[in-house]
Amino acid sequence: MKRIPSLTLLLLVVASSAAAQERTLLGRRFHSGGFGGPVVKFSEVDGDFAVFAGGRGGWIINHTLVLGVGGYGLANDIEIGWPGSRDIEFGYGGFELEYINRSNSLIHFTAYLLIGGGGLSTSLPGDEEAVFVLEPAANAELNITPYFRLCVGGAYRYVTGINMPIFDEEDLSAAVGVMTFKFGAF
Repeated sequence: MKRIPSLTLLLLVVASSAAAQERTLLGRRFHSGGFGGPVVKFSEVDGDFAVFAGGRGGWIINHTLVLGVGGYGLANDIEIGWPGSRDIEFGYGGFELEYINRSNSLIHFTAYLLIGGGGLSTSLPGDEEAVFVLEPAANAELNITPYFRLCVGGAYRYVTGINMPIFDEEDLSAAVGVMTFKFGAF
């Protein structure tokens, strides 16, 4: 009869040690999530106010690192007056790497870098150009629900590779205001 309480105690000790968190080389368990959502950017193109619409999504690793992609296109009309009147089209996108600081806090900060390319064209036939784009950003992010976050911040869009007579890098490189609506499992 004395063996039953001793056996029960032994089973409780074994079960509680098995339930304890496993120690690993990296120090904690791996968590994976993801998000996707629309993005609105406010900037300048050739000195005129520009709105870009697009989206981004990514794989979230351990609530801290995001590997993702994004794509954005000029949403409003911008005319170039030299020589003659021309409308322009500009879009870009690429790989995005994001760091999230303290993602479980109500308001926290993120920093990301877009590395990619884009296309620029005017309404004249053959007036097209492929460009390289680099866009670092810093954001404040608000956890609205467990599955929705609002991210607001600023960036700077560096554009290179323009060989058009009416444009240069300075016409497309500009400060950017960013608003992102993230939906997912964080």
